[in-house]
Amino acid sequence: MTLRSVVCGVGHYLPERVVPNSAFEATLDTSDAWIRSRSGIERRHFAAAGECTSDLALAAARAALDDAGLSADSLDTVIVATSTPDFTFPSVASMVQGALGMRGGFAYDLQAVCAGFVYGLANADALIRSGQARRVMVIGAETFSRIMDWTDRSTCVLFGDGAGAVILEAAEGAGSSADRGILAVDLHADGSQKAILHVDGGVSSTGTAGQLRMQGKEVFRHAVEKLAATAQAALAKAGVTPDNLDWLVPHQANLRIIRGTAAKLGLPMARVVVTVQDHGNTSAASIPLALSVAHAEGRLKPGDLVLTEAIGGGLAWGSVLLRW
Repeated sequence: MTLRSVVCGVGHYLPERVVPNSAFEATLDTSDAWIRSRSGIERRHFAAAGECTSDLALAAARAALDDAGLSADSLDTVIVATSTPDFTFPSVASMVQGALGMRGGFAYDLQAVCAGFVYGLANADALIRSGQARRVMVIGAETFSRIMDWTDRSTCVLFGDGAGAVILEAAEGAGSSADRGILAVDLHADGSQKAILHVDGGVSSTGTAGQLRMQGKEVFRHAVEKLAATAQAALAKAGVTPDNLDWLVPHQANLRIIRGTAAKLGLPMARVVVTVQDHGNTSAASIPLALSVAHAEGRLKPGDLVLTEAIGGGLAWGSVLLRW
Protein backbone atom coordinates (compact mmCIF):
# COMPACT_ATOMS: atom_id res chain seq x y z
CA MET A 1 0.00 0.00 0.00
CA THR A 2 1.01 3.62 -0.60
CA LEU A 3 0.32 6.54 1.73
CA ARG A 4 -1.53 9.30 -0.10
CA SER A 5 -2.46 12.89 0.83
CA VAL A 6 -6.18 13.15 0.13
CA VAL A 7 -8.28 16.33 0.05
CA CYS A 8 -10.98 16.19 2.72
CA GLY A 9 -12.06 19.85 2.90
CA VAL A 10 -11.79 23.19 1.10
CA GLY A 11 -12.86 26.74 1.83
CA HIS A 12 -12.23 30.32 0.82
CA TYR A 13 -12.79 33.91 1.83
CA LEU A 14 -12.98 37.14 -0.16
CA PRO A 15 -13.07 40.62 1.37
CA GLU A 16 -16.40 42.43 1.08
CA ARG A 17 -15.11 45.30 -1.04
CA VAL A 18 -15.46 44.56 -4.75
CA VAL A 19 -13.49 46.83 -7.10
CA PRO A 20 -14.61 46.83 -10.76
CA ASN A 21 -12.24 47.83 -13.54
CA SER A 22 -14.11 51.09 -13.97
CA ALA A 23 -12.88 52.21 -10.53
CA PHE A 24 -9.41 52.79 -11.99
CA GLU A 25 -10.57 55.04 -14.83
CA ALA A 26 -10.62 58.20 -12.71
CA THR A 27 -6.94 57.99 -11.69
CA LEU A 28 -5.22 56.02 -14.47
CA ASP A 29 -4.99 56.09 -18.25
CA THR A 30 -6.93 52.85 -18.52
CA SER A 31 -10.40 51.47 -19.14
CA ASP A 32 -12.51 48.43 -18.44
CA ALA A 33 -12.05 47.31 -22.06
CA TRP A 34 -8.24 47.72 -21.89
CA ILE A 35 -7.95 45.68 -18.68
CA ARG A 36 -10.27 42.92 -19.91
CA SER A 37 -8.52 42.60 -23.26
CA ARG A 38 -5.06 42.19 -21.70
CA SER A 39 -5.88 40.13 -18.63
CA GLY A 40 -9.46 38.85 -18.65
CA ILE A 41 -9.99 40.52 -15.27
CA GLU A 42 -13.32 42.26 -14.65
CA ARG A 43 -13.24 42.87 -10.90
CA ARG A 44 -11.25 42.04 -7.76
CA HIS A 45 -11.66 42.22 -3.97
CA PHE A 46 -9.63 44.51 -1.70
CA ALA A 47 -9.21 44.04 2.04
CA ALA A 48 -10.76 46.68 4.28
CA ALA A 49 -8.66 49.01 6.41
CA GLY A 50 -7.39 46.99 9.34
CA GLU A 51 -8.20 43.67 7.63
CA CYS A 52 -4.96 41.67 7.50
CA THR A 53 -3.74 38.59 5.69
CA SER A 54 -4.23 36.51 8.85
CA ASP A 55 -7.89 37.57 8.98
CA LEU A 56 -8.46 36.34 5.44
CA ALA A 57 -6.54 33.12 6.13
CA LEU A 58 -8.52 32.45 9.31
CA ALA A 59 -11.87 32.85 7.55
CA ALA A 60 -10.79 30.45 4.79
CA ALA A 61 -9.49 27.99 7.39
CA ARG A 62 -12.80 27.97 9.24
CA ALA A 63 -14.67 27.43 5.98
CA ALA A 64 -12.44 24.46 5.13
CA LEU A 65 -12.95 22.92 8.58
CA ASP A 66 -16.71 23.33 8.18
CA ASP A 67 -16.58 21.71 4.74
CA ALA A 68 -14.61 18.76 6.15
CA GLY A 69 -16.71 18.50 9.31
CA LEU A 70 -13.56 18.67 11.42
CA SER A 71 -12.42 20.50 14.53
CA ALA A 72 -9.23 22.56 14.62
CA ASP A 73 -7.71 20.15 17.14
CA SER A 74 -7.86 17.40 14.53
CA LEU A 75 -5.16 19.22 12.52
CA ASP A 76 -1.49 18.41 12.99
CA THR A 77 -0.10 21.25 10.91
CA VAL A 78 -1.03 24.60 9.38
CA ILE A 79 1.01 25.88 6.41
CA VAL A 80 0.29 29.36 5.05
CA ALA A 81 1.66 30.37 1.67
CA THR A 82 1.90 34.16 1.53
CA SER A 83 4.10 37.03 0.36
CA THR A 84 2.14 39.61 2.34
CA PRO A 85 2.26 38.56 6.02
CA ASP A 86 0.89 40.74 8.80
CA PHE A 87 4.29 40.99 10.47
CA THR A 88 7.90 40.00 9.90
CA PHE A 89 7.11 37.55 12.68
CA PRO A 90 5.20 35.75 14.09
CA SER A 91 4.09 33.76 11.07
CA VAL A 92 0.57 34.07 9.71
CA ALA A 93 0.24 30.30 10.20
CA SER A 94 0.93 30.53 13.93
CA MET A 95 -1.60 33.34 14.23
CA VAL A 96 -4.19 31.20 12.47
CA GLN A 97 -3.29 28.24 14.69
CA GLY A 98 -3.83 30.36 17.80
CA ALA A 99 -7.08 31.89 16.57
CA LEU A 100 -8.48 28.48 15.68
CA GLY A 101 -7.77 27.27 19.20
CA MET A 102 -5.42 24.48 18.13
CA ARG A 103 -3.73 23.21 21.28
CA GLY A 104 -1.06 21.14 19.53
CA GLY A 105 0.71 20.59 16.26
CA PHE A 106 2.92 23.07 14.46
CA ALA A 107 2.55 25.93 12.00
CA TYR A 108 4.74 27.83 9.58
CA ASP A 109 4.67 30.19 6.59
CA LEU A 110 6.06 29.44 3.16
CA GLN A 111 7.02 32.06 0.57
CA ALA A 112 7.15 31.23 -3.13
CA VAL A 113 4.94 34.13 -4.28
CA CYS A 114 2.30 32.97 -6.79
CA ALA A 115 3.67 29.41 -6.72
CA GLY A 116 3.39 29.37 -2.93
CA PHE A 117 0.28 27.20 -2.72
CA VAL A 118 1.76 24.56 -5.04
CA TYR A 119 4.90 24.55 -2.91
CA GLY A 120 2.68 24.32 0.18
CA LEU A 121 0.85 21.26 -1.18
CA ALA A 122 4.23 19.65 -1.90
CA ASN A 123 5.36 20.37 1.68
CA ALA A 124 2.15 18.97 3.14
CA ASP A 125 2.41 15.84 1.01
CA ALA A 126 5.99 15.28 2.17
CA LEU A 127 4.97 15.68 5.83
CA ILE A 128 2.16 13.16 5.42
CA ARG A 129 4.24 10.63 3.45
CA SER A 130 7.07 10.82 6.01
CA GLY A 131 4.71 10.32 8.93
CA GLN A 132 5.36 13.75 10.45
CA ALA A 133 1.67 14.65 10.16
CA ARG A 134 -1.60 12.90 9.43
CA ARG A 135 -3.73 15.94 8.65
CA VAL A 136 -2.43 19.24 7.24
CA MET A 137 -4.20 22.45 6.32
CA VAL A 138 -2.59 24.41 3.48
CA ILE A 139 -3.73 28.02 3.10
CA GLY A 140 -2.92 30.56 0.42
CA ALA A 141 -3.65 34.11 1.64
CA GLU A 142 -2.67 37.51 0.29
CA THR A 143 -3.32 41.24 0.62
CA PHE A 144 -1.47 42.37 -2.50
CA SER A 145 -3.41 45.64 -2.45
CA ARG A 146 -0.92 46.72 0.25
CA ILE A 147 2.11 46.52 -2.09
CA MET A 148 0.72 48.13 -5.24
CA ASP A 149 2.05 51.22 -6.99
CA TRP A 150 -1.27 52.89 -7.75
CA THR A 151 0.32 55.00 -10.49
CA ASP A 152 1.45 51.96 -12.50
CA ARG A 153 -1.44 50.91 -14.71
CA SER A 154 0.41 47.83 -15.92
CA THR A 155 0.39 46.20 -12.47
CA CYS A 156 -2.07 47.74 -10.01
CA VAL A 157 -5.14 46.69 -12.02
CA LEU A 158 -4.10 43.02 -12.03
CA PHE A 159 -4.06 42.02 -8.37
CA GLY A 160 -6.62 41.33 -5.67
CA ASP A 161 -6.89 40.06 -2.10
CA GLY A 162 -8.29 36.77 -0.85
CA ALA A 163 -7.62 33.41 0.76
CA GLY A 164 -8.26 29.76 0.11
CA ALA A 165 -7.63 26.65 2.20
CA VAL A 166 -7.35 22.92 1.54
CA ILE A 167 -7.16 20.17 4.17
CA LEU A 168 -5.16 17.05 3.30
CA GLU A 169 -5.27 13.84 5.30
CA ALA A 170 -3.38 10.57 5.12
CA ALA A 171 -5.10 7.67 3.39
CA GLU A 172 -3.90 4.37 1.97
CA GLY A 173 -3.84 3.82 -1.76
CA ALA A 174 -2.85 1.01 -4.07
CA GLY A 175 0.09 2.98 -5.46
CA SER A 176 -1.46 3.55 -8.88
CA SER A 177 -2.71 6.63 -10.71
CA ALA A 178 -6.24 5.53 -9.80
CA ASP A 179 -5.59 6.43 -6.14
CA ARG A 180 -7.26 9.44 -4.62
CA GLY A 181 -4.91 12.15 -3.34
CA ILE A 182 -1.67 13.72 -4.54
CA LEU A 183 -0.14 11.60 -7.30
CA ALA A 184 2.80 13.71 -8.47
CA VAL A 185 4.68 16.92 -7.67
CA ASP A 186 7.05 18.95 -9.88
CA LEU A 187 8.83 22.05 -8.49
CA HIS A 188 11.38 24.48 -9.95
CA ALA A 189 13.07 27.83 -9.32
CA ASP A 190 15.40 30.16 -11.22
CA GLY A 191 16.79 33.00 -9.12
CA SER A 192 18.58 34.53 -12.11
CA GLN A 193 15.20 35.90 -13.26
CA LYS A 194 14.59 37.94 -10.09
CA ALA A 195 14.42 41.28 -11.88
CA ILE A 196 11.39 40.54 -14.04
CA LEU A 197 9.01 40.15 -11.08
CA HIS A 198 9.89 41.45 -7.64
CA VAL A 199 9.01 43.83 -4.81
CA ASP A 200 11.46 46.71 -4.36
CA GLY A 201 11.53 46.67 -0.55
CA GLY A 202 12.12 44.46 2.42
CA VAL A 203 13.31 44.24 6.02
CA SER A 204 17.05 44.01 5.39
CA SER A 205 17.19 46.18 2.25
CA THR A 206 14.96 49.25 2.54
CA GLY A 207 13.15 48.67 5.82
CA THR A 208 9.87 49.18 3.96
CA ALA A 209 7.30 46.84 2.46
CA GLY A 210 8.12 48.11 -1.04
CA GLN A 211 5.98 47.91 -4.16
CA LEU A 212 5.52 45.28 -6.85
CA ARG A 213 7.51 45.67 -10.08
CA MET A 214 6.91 43.51 -13.12
CA GLN A 215 8.19 43.22 -16.69
CA GLY A 216 4.94 41.92 -18.12
CA LYS A 217 6.14 40.69 -21.52
CA GLU A 218 9.03 38.76 -19.98
CA VAL A 219 6.82 37.19 -17.32
CA PHE A 220 4.30 36.16 -19.98
CA ARG A 221 7.02 34.54 -22.09
CA HIS A 222 8.35 32.51 -19.19
CA ALA A 223 4.90 31.64 -17.86
CA VAL A 224 3.38 29.80 -20.81
CA GLU A 225 6.54 27.84 -21.56
CA LYS A 226 7.34 26.87 -17.97
CA LEU A 227 3.76 26.12 -16.91
CA ALA A 228 3.20 23.74 -19.82
CA ALA A 229 6.53 22.01 -19.13
CA THR A 230 5.90 21.50 -15.41
CA ALA A 231 2.38 20.28 -16.12
CA GLN A 232 3.69 17.71 -18.58
CA ALA A 233 6.36 16.64 -16.08
CA ALA A 234 3.83 16.00 -13.31
CA LEU A 235 1.59 14.04 -15.67
CA ALA A 236 4.54 11.93 -16.82
CA LYS A 237 5.57 11.16 -13.23
CA ALA A 238 2.09 9.75 -12.60
CA GLY A 239 1.99 7.87 -15.89
CA VAL A 240 -1.00 9.75 -17.29
CA THR A 241 -1.58 12.12 -20.23
CA PRO A 242 -3.47 15.41 -20.64
CA ASP A 243 -6.33 13.39 -22.16
CA ASN A 244 -6.83 11.77 -18.75
CA LEU A 245 -7.36 15.12 -17.01
CA ASP A 246 -10.79 16.14 -15.83
CA TRP A 247 -9.72 19.61 -14.71
CA LEU A 248 -6.83 22.03 -15.02
CA VAL A 249 -6.89 24.49 -12.10
CA PRO A 250 -4.16 27.01 -12.96
CA HIS A 251 -2.81 30.02 -11.13
CA GLN A 252 -5.25 32.80 -11.99
CA ALA A 253 -2.89 35.50 -13.21
CA ASN A 254 -3.96 36.29 -16.74
CA LEU A 255 -6.56 34.73 -19.04
CA ARG A 256 -4.15 34.78 -21.97
CA ILE A 257 -1.59 32.76 -19.99
CA ILE A 258 -4.30 30.31 -18.93
CA ARG A 259 -5.49 29.86 -22.50
CA GLY A 260 -1.93 29.51 -23.78
CA THR A 261 -1.08 26.81 -21.25
CA ALA A 262 -4.31 24.91 -21.94
CA ALA A 263 -3.59 25.03 -25.67
CA LYS A 264 -0.09 23.61 -25.18
CA LEU A 265 -1.64 20.73 -23.20
CA GLY A 266 -4.36 20.23 -25.81
CA LEU A 267 -7.11 20.91 -23.26
CA PRO A 268 -10.39 22.63 -24.16
CA MET A 269 -11.25 25.60 -21.97
CA ALA A 270 -14.37 23.72 -20.84
CA ARG A 271 -12.00 21.60 -18.70
CA VAL A 272 -10.20 24.59 -17.18
CA VAL A 273 -11.37 26.28 -13.97
CA VAL A 274 -11.22 30.05 -14.52
CA THR A 275 -11.93 32.59 -11.78
CA VAL A 276 -9.52 35.38 -12.77
CA GLN A 277 -12.41 37.51 -14.06
CA ASP A 278 -13.85 37.78 -10.55
CA HIS A 279 -10.75 37.75 -8.32
CA GLY A 280 -7.83 39.12 -10.34
CA ASN A 281 -4.41 37.73 -9.47
CA THR A 282 -4.50 36.78 -5.78
CA SER A 283 -1.01 35.23 -5.90
CA ALA A 284 -0.72 32.25 -3.53
CA ALA A 285 -4.46 32.38 -2.86
CA SER A 286 -5.56 31.95 -6.47
CA ILE A 287 -5.43 28.15 -6.80
CA PRO A 288 -7.13 27.31 -3.47
CA LEU A 289 -9.71 30.01 -4.21
CA ALA A 290 -10.41 28.42 -7.60
CA LEU A 291 -10.56 24.92 -6.10
CA SER A 292 -13.00 26.05 -3.43
CA VAL A 293 -15.23 27.89 -5.90
CA ALA A 294 -15.29 24.89 -8.28
CA HIS A 295 -16.07 22.59 -5.34
CA ALA A 296 -18.90 24.85 -4.14
CA GLU A 297 -20.33 24.91 -7.68
CA GLY A 298 -20.30 21.10 -7.80
CA ARG A 299 -17.82 20.88 -10.66
CA LEU A 300 -15.20 18.82 -8.80
CA LYS A 301 -16.38 15.25 -8.33
CA PRO A 302 -14.74 12.47 -6.28
CA GLY A 303 -12.32 10.65 -8.54
CA ASP A 304 -11.70 13.60 -10.86
CA LEU A 305 -8.08 13.98 -11.99
CA VAL A 306 -7.03 17.57 -11.25
CA LEU A 307 -3.82 19.37 -12.24
CA THR A 308 -2.76 22.58 -10.49
CA GLU A 309 0.15 24.71 -11.74
CA ALA A 310 1.58 28.14 -10.96
CA ILE A 311 4.50 30.47 -11.57
CA GLY A 312 5.56 33.49 -9.53
CA GLY A 313 8.41 35.77 -8.60
CA GLY A 314 11.72 34.13 -7.94
CA LEU A 315 11.13 32.78 -10.48
CA ALA A 316 9.42 29.86 -8.76
CA TRP A 317 7.05 27.48 -10.49
CA GLY A 318 5.62 24.02 -10.25
CA SER A 319 2.63 21.71 -10.46
CA VAL A 320 0.74 19.18 -8.36
CA LEU A 321 -1.38 16.42 -9.83
CA LEU A 322 -4.08 14.97 -7.60
CA ARG A 323 -7.19 12.87 -7.75
CA TRP A 324 -10.12 14.56 -6.02
